Amino acid sequence: MAGSVDVDVVVIGAGPAGLAATLNLARAQRSVALLDSNRPRHAATLQSHGFITRDGISPIELRTMGREEVLRYPTVHHERTLVQALEPFDGGFVVRTEQRGSRVAGETRAAAVLIATGLSETLPAPQHVRAWYGTSLHSCMDCDGYDKRGQALALIGETADLVDRAMVIRRHTDDLAVFTNGVDAVDAAGEQRLAEHGIALVRSPIAAIEGDREGMQAIVLEDGERSVRTAGFVRPLWHPQLSFADGLGVETDEAGLVLVDRSQRTSVEGLYAAGDITPGFRQLAVAAGAGTVAASVINRDLIARGR
Repeated sequence: MAGSVDVDVVVIGAGPAGLAATLNLARAQRSVALLDSNRPRHAATLQSHGFITRDGISPIELRTMGREEVLRYPTVHHERTLVQALEPFDGGFVVRTEQRGSRVAGETRAAAVLIATGLSETLPAPQHVRAWYGTSLHSCMDCDGYDKRGQALALIGETADLVDRAMVIRRHTDDLAVFTNGVDAVDAAGEQRLAEHGIALVRSPIAAIEGDREGMQAIVLEDGERSVRTAGFVRPLWHPQLSFADGLGVETDEAGLVLVDRSQRTSVEGLYAAGDITPGFRQLAVAAGAGTVAASVINRDLIARGR
């Protein structure tokens, strides 16, 4: 696809939201360019849960199956590429790209664009957490809490929402400890709420996470204390992947997430967003549903524009 291409819709991102949108746009007989960097946030996760008929599937396998499905449609073009810029052009947009590992540039013109780029993330105590992330430690309580039920669990994070997250996790265990890694993330009221529910609060910095091939075993603190923990959850910091659209003036919230209406329309005409790049729950089924809604709305909006 190097060079210049004209399509009805460009979909940026080939996760659940982008793939669902592409599938439904193709079935509406729309030409679609699906552009993806192939850098999924959950690359380390071995299993995804909560997606009906696909509970427990590998995220990589799910993405592969989705790409194979959409590419059966002759109006869909897929390219692994980095989107560098998104600019207004002749009543639509021009998407400028550059292939990874090269300077091969391209551009795609479209009447509408769907942003489904998801998020990147920064882990708390990454030098200790990363080795266990996706196996013993996870970020999605709703997705993975059931599989950790009855274990001695940890919640590791440095943000103000740790107490609320702990209340969700405690549904799965009577032995939960919150680790703030030396950061003053939980106030006195939060500490009292945790104590009322039998949840330990550990403020000391983490020195190491011990374990073996069977999994995580304990969290070791800088003060020498060792807390036996066999699994748990982390609260990453999430970062929107949206720099390519900086010049469009897209309305975002305080976290930089793209604000959309109930039809997945952004504040910029002809521009839509779905999935983790928008506020809301970060689950596969939710993202796929938003992508499906976006496809229907985009098709109808294009018809109203005479396309």
